[in-house]
Amino acid sequence: MTTHAPASTLTEGALLWEPPRALRENCRMTHYMRWLADKRGLRFDGYDALWRWSSTEIEAFWASLWDYFEIRASAPYKRVLDSRRMPGATWFEGAKLNYAEHALRHPQPDQPAIIAQSEVRGREEISWAELHSRVASVAAALRELGIRQGDRVVSYMPHVPETVIAFLACASLGAVWSSCSPDMGTGAVIDRFRQIEPSLLFAVDGYRYGGRDFERRPVLDELQRAMPTLQHIVLLPYLDKAASAAGLRGGRLWASLLGRTDALRFAQVDFDHPLWIVYSSGTTGLPKAIVHGHGGIVLDHMKTLQLHMDLRPGERFFWMTTTGWIMWNILLGGLLGGSTIVLFDGNPAYPDLETLWRTVAETRTRVFGAGAAFFNSCMKAGLEPGRRFDLSALTQIGSTGSPLTVENFGWLYRATRADIQVASTSGGTDLAGPFVGASPLLPVSAGEIPCRVLGMAVEAYNEHGKPVLNEVGELVATQPFPGMPVYFWNDPGGRRYRESYFEQFPGVWRHGDWIRITPEGRSVIYGRSDTTINRFGIRMGTSEIYRAVEDSPEVLDSMVVDLEYLGRQSYMPLFVVLAPGATLDEALKSRLKESIRRRVSARHTPDEIFAVADIPRTLTGKKMELPVRKLLLGQPLEKVASTDAMANPEALKFFVDLARKWNA
Repeated sequence: MTTHAPASTLTEGALLWEPPRALRENCRMTHYMRWLADKRGLRFDGYDALWRWSSTEIEAFWASLWDYFEIRASAPYKRVLDSRRMPGATWFEGAKLNYAEHALRHPQPDQPAIIAQSEVRGREEISWAELHSRVASVAAALRELGIRQGDRVVSYMPHVPETVIAFLACASLGAVWSSCSPDMGTGAVIDRFRQIEPSLLFAVDGYRYGGRDFERRPVLDELQRAMPTLQHIVLLPYLDKAASAAGLRGGRLWASLLGRTDALRFAQVDFDHPLWIVYSSGTTGLPKAIVHGHGGIVLDHMKTLQLHMDLRPGERFFWMTTTGWIMWNILLGGLLGGSTIVLFDGNPAYPDLETLWRTVAETRTRVFGAGAAFFNSCMKAGLEPGRRFDLSALTQIGSTGSPLTVENFGWLYRATRADIQVASTSGGTDLAGPFVGASPLLPVSAGEIPCRVLGMAVEAYNEHGKPVLNEVGELVATQPFPGMPVYFWNDPGGRRYRESYFEQFPGVWRHGDWIRITPEGRSVIYGRSDTTINRFGIRMGTSEIYRAVEDSPEVLDSMVVDLEYLGRQSYMPLFVVLAPGATLDEALKSRLKESIRRRVSARHTPDEIFAVADIPRTLTGKKMELPVRKLLLGQPLEKVASTDAMANPEALKFFVDLARKWNA
């Protein structure tokens, strides 16, 4: 059953999609529930009952996943969990396993392991046998270079098959991987990599984006000067096939790692042995170097992709990402269940906004995902990919990065197909997965996320640390989970780790998002809790204001900040990016204020509205609300934002000039 209200009348909570009977009966989630009944004698009358068991009987739940997914371990675990303390919970002590072994254990001879497309190369396919042999060869070459278990290997590579191969080879050795996208500036890369003292760097000579070439050899020269621990740099000639590794410390070409016939061996490491190091956004201060373990990622990504997303062996899984966003790591998780992963390297709007939809159709993708900003851009452009392309293989569209609005939901159903599941999710780099997401057993409602994911004891807390229902509160997790960070790199005594998640509510993970959980168990994310507008005692997430503003056809993008600070009177400016031909005259200002007054709150109408050329965003597309707020409150630019970690650093000039004027 589906309902499709006109866009102008669509409201939050309106039913848009219900899982058909065939999906409910045959999905992997139902198979798991039948397995629980048969093997554990546990019977649940629906998803909510299953989630409640999984988030309270956490030892039994995670042990069941270990058996259900037939986790391959050379040594058994002694116990599932030592205690439920946070931080400090230890999972599956004694177990020995390897992520790469699980990623390569379900080959599909009749399907490729990787389908890749880029602006440089066009489309290519890599079979499971080819993937296995190339990983084996690169792993053997790394051993020859002296890379051992625990060594850090870093990547400055684009979203191409070689990056996947390098990661799997690294993981097979028990070395620790870390990645930055080559569109990141030198300072941002150094701030991340120098913390972890890497031994080897994979890199490219340059990349292409939007038809324009960007050289990276000068950056490599700076990286090797800044990181004395680097012993080897492996260069992939990407832009220039004749590129040389001359002048690079221990320099050699990617091709020199291939052609070996050594058998692929998988180092058997502890459950919490570091798999990769990922980073916080890095817009302020030194980025947090977040360590995730082999076992936690294997279990959590199998749960997320195979149960919640219902990905099957051989099916195509495509997420628009870069190698610097956690969605790259999650996309690789498709290999854990034998799915084909689809890689795209380039500008999703080049040569036009239909590029990704064309790729979805041509690759017969079943699950396609991107950041909410991409879908909003498609909606604003009036795209109708369902009419333009054959999307018959597509059954699920995923979205994350920022809240998907009611209007975005409605557009996706009108513009693609009425029987597609729109799966909005929210989680983060910190856990490499979702807190809340979709389920093949649950309906989709406009503006809402269907459920709290299995094993995640998610609640909304008020300022007193008490759970609230149908009220906006802090997103917290009250029980530990295997995918939480093992620790932060270079964090003596775990001080920064505790301060990041456990300071406000001791023993409870505070994620830093505002969430409202409905009586039915659905949820709405309102944005980061540290940028939420609290005017005159009424608290409101910025996403609510953006919906009211960006519905106007004259507005392409917007940002709002509240400059109340240490007793200062509240002053809330609104910044808007105008559509071509639009003018920020008094009539438009009045309409925007009236829309906020009507749809959000009279107390949240802006004090002043400014037209700007662009809204500052991180490399992953998030609006930089907190750095802009700090900048306008008088803090110097170098203390509030790393321009190397931005998608559009030039956008800050307006705010720097405004801050100088206001704080003169």
